[in-house]
Amino acid sequence: MKAAVDSLARPHGWIGSWLEAGRFSLLTYAPSAWRGTGDLTVYIEGDGRSWISRTELAADPTPRNGRVLKMALRDPGDAAYLARPCHYLDATELAGCHRRYWSLARYGEEVVEAIDAALDILKRRAGAIRLRLVGFSGGAQLAVLTAARRNDVAGIITIAGNLDHRRWTASQGVSALTGSLNAADVASVVRHIPQVHFLGERDTTVGRDVIASYLTRMSETSPSRVIEVPGYDHGCCWAENWPGLLAVATKMMGAPGE
Repeated sequence: MKAAVDSLARPHGWIGSWLEAGRFSLLTYAPSAWRGTGDLTVYIEGDGRSWISRTELAADPTPRNGRVLKMALRDPGDAAYLARPCHYLDATELAGCHRRYWSLARYGEEVVEAIDAALDILKRRAGAIRLRLVGFSGGAQLAVLTAARRNDVAGIITIAGNLDHRRWTASQGVSALTGSLNAADVASVVRHIPQVHFLGERDTTVGRDVIASYLTRMSETSPSRVIEVPGYDHGCCWAENWPGLLAVATKMMGAPGE
């Protein structure tokens, strides 16, 4: 599966590498040369293929479609892609990655620490001053949870974002993520950060109620917007139309550093 994402990145001059972050090795893709704008946008992968069904956990959580990497590759600024713990590992490595990291503890303390550490490495490599975090689905949780620990995040964009996993598990009728932190619990901490949250009109995986539950934890003056996109569901058609959607979000939030 890594070969497939290598083939996506290579024509764009992006190179894959492994970051030692906390207790995990995380796969990242980034340009071979940075523009050095001072701003870096990091695209945080979603949950991947965590479950085969409501009752059967997947043996390998690696995402199958490359959607988030495709979005990162279409970003016109300095950008990088960041995979999640246990993604893209070979069989031997995967055997050493506990399944709780793609099930009940997928947003747990160790995972958040790893994403935070990886952001430090990417920021240093890019020579960036400010970060903009983009999270797809469960990656939205980690974008918010890490932003709450940092002072260099200039904007947050989420796509079909699971921003309150307690509300989400209740609405989906699935097991509570008892080993995970919850973005909704730190909403007040990030209320000052400009945010745009994209929602698909036909999304039956993450509904408006999940995003609304997160937003209600903020003040009414928080610079956060929800954009519901007609005809879109959880998967379609974010990557295909990402440049236009990103331009809208950037205009709403203001350019990084403004």
